[in-house]
Amino acid sequence: MTATATDTPGARQAEAVRRIATKRRAAFAVPVAILVYLVYVFFAFDIPGLAERARLDNAATLVADSYSHKVHVTRDNRSGEITVAKEGERKGTFPVEMEPPWVVRDAGDVRIALEDGHAVIFGPDNTAVYIHPGFGRIEAQASRAGGVQLNLAEEALPEWVSYSSSRLDIRTDAGRLTMTRNRTEAYRYFFGWELFWFTLDSPYYGRTPFEIVFGPQLDPERANVAGAWQDFWGNNVWRHADVAWAMLETILMAFLGTFGAAIVALPLAFVAAKNFTPLMTLRFGARRAFDFLRGVDALIWTIVLSRAFGPGPLTGALAILFTEVGSFGKIFSEALENVDDKQIEGVASTGARPVQRYRFGVLPQVMPVLLSQVLYFFESNTRSATVIGAITGGGIGLLITQAIITQKDWEEVTYYIILIVLTVMAMDWLSGILRRRLIKGDTG
Repeated sequence: MTATATDTPGARQAEAVRRIATKRRAAFAVPVAILVYLVYVFFAFDIPGLAERARLDNAATLVADSYSHKVHVTRDNRSGEITVAKEGERKGTFPVEMEPPWVVRDAGDVRIALEDGHAVIFGPDNTAVYIHPGFGRIEAQASRAGGVQLNLAEEALPEWVSYSSSRLDIRTDAGRLTMTRNRTEAYRYFFGWELFWFTLDSPYYGRTPFEIVFGPQLDPERANVAGAWQDFWGNNVWRHADVAWAMLETILMAFLGTFGAAIVALPLAFVAAKNFTPLMTLRFGARRAFDFLRGVDALIWTIVLSRAFGPGPLTGALAILFTEVGSFGKIFSEALENVDDKQIEGVASTGARPVQRYRFGVLPQVMPVLLSQVLYFFESNTRSATVIGAITGGGIGLLITQAIITQKDWEEVTYYIILIVLTVMAMDWLSGILRRRLIKGDTG
């Protein structure tokens, strides 16, 4: 048998050299392509302008708001009324006899002592003075006709003062003063989430745990521990009862959506599995249906379903269900295609019917994989339900949205985020226990 020209040693060597050269070019071209794409992203997303757009002062304020609270001293420039309140809320307004000692009312003036020697004085005729030890006095007056007037020229103002005829904003590390025609407000930060446990009208406000548990009865009508729990759970500032119910709604959305999707996807997965549905038309239709359902993100399903069913937790659960039917259908069908036919044949040899063959010959093989995937998706969908709830108006996501919109309750946002993280951690721990017991039979 004669060798062809391509079978000669020289031809094989040339072919090998050509393939090596091709691989070398590919090894060089791929990093270059990635580098070119990154350069494009660098300019297309205007990364050089990120430093100009960044507001580090706003970032610092947001961080401070997440772990501390502010006490606002507010004057209504129309009525002259002075209020002192935590976070500027009516629910946190101090009675005059409970006002902090750094707020002093004296002959019509109000002196507000800030940190590091800074101070604010609310004077007559809607005037206010900010005293800066290193800069001096900044005096302002608000009027309905002239707006906000300042004693300094704009070019003489330091960078920590923002001023226009309609608004004055002084921000320092010691505190802040804002003035408009209608309102003058000064506040300073304090560490901690004030009123988290009890509101000002509670007899347990300002009491230590030792006083509540072992001290004398503080409310003649209630025992200390029972009364403290009632006032904490019914706290109308932090709304712990409402937050707990919202967190439960979020978990229920994830539970109904995830396990409902698993129930729907399991029988459809048999239709999509090659070894259980020989008819290619049915398999193709089932697989494309799965592709469509998981190809549309849960947020899109949320918007679509909210138009059909209105906002609410059930809409969020249906959005999760639609998306996860597609995901579970693909995962389950692939697991079914890898089952061992010998176990099915063994069950069939006993005279079992087709349904019994699936029950005793198929499901025991794939159940560990299915349960593991469902439990993982349940944990993941709890996080997704938070975002979905912000759109459908249900669960903890709604509370987060409301707190962010106010632009002042960032400590509440932090509280909700901590609750979500703790919930996900607890669910991860519980799902681990369930996997061990249901899959491995471990009861320890």
